[in-house]
Amino acid sequence: METHTPKYKVRLGLFIAGGLVLFIIAIFFIGKQKNLFNPVYRLTTTFYNVSGLQVGCIVRFSGINVGTVDNIKIINDSTVRVGMLIKKSVRQFIRADCQAGIGSSGIIGDRVLIITQGSNDSPLTRDGQQIDSKEPVETDAIMASLLVTADNAAIISDLLAAIMNKINSGNGTLGRLIQDSTIAENINQTIMNLKKSSKGLNENMNAAKENFLFKGYFRRKAKAAEQKKNDADEKRNLKNKK
Repeated sequence: METHTPKYKVRLGLFIAGGLVLFIIAIFFIGKQKNLFNPVYRLTTTFYNVSGLQVGCIVRFSGINVGTVDNIKIINDSTVRVGMLIKKSVRQFIRADCQAGIGSSGIIGDRVLIITQGSNDSPLTRDGQQIDSKEPVETDAIMASLLVTADNAAIISDLLAAIMNKINSGNGTLGRLIQDSTIAENINQTIMNLKKSSKGLNENMNAAKENFLFKGYFRRKAKAAEQKKNDADEKRNLKNKK
């Protein structure tokens, strides 16, 4: 029969060999993703909202891929538990006060679970331990906040424009403040008081110069200023002679 020809047997052998190769490659990639070929230990954390995080997503520590998300389970209406498989080779760096947060591998990339660095005096994490988490900020919430900010900016701009129009026309509270002669006189009086205070300060300084307790200080200060002026004049004269 034709099915038993050597040509058919060769094709069948190639087909089986190709299938085995594809199966081994698939097992390799799946095992690598699940860290089946590396010693691992488990960590868990909880979120109110996992923000699109899925089983199989990468776990990163200090920017390095250190594990994968193993399972995601809803505990109740406000808590989602996330299980992680972490390489034992990095356990010596992950402390009990580390926190888990949800980030992105790019602007619109896949979600990743990010473990922050802990303090040196905190103990190392143990197998099955739960670590704290930081809730992710939703993109929708950011956009809503930006829209509110833009609306507020538009309202403030309109108010400022209205105020400036009232000032230019001399109407309204600010216009009256500018045109009110009584307020202007008060401002002038305030400036005069400041000048008087400055004058009084100068008089007090002059009186202190005449006081025997301070005469030596001001005399030395004046002598130093005069010496500095003489040195400057002498340098200028030497420069002119050259």
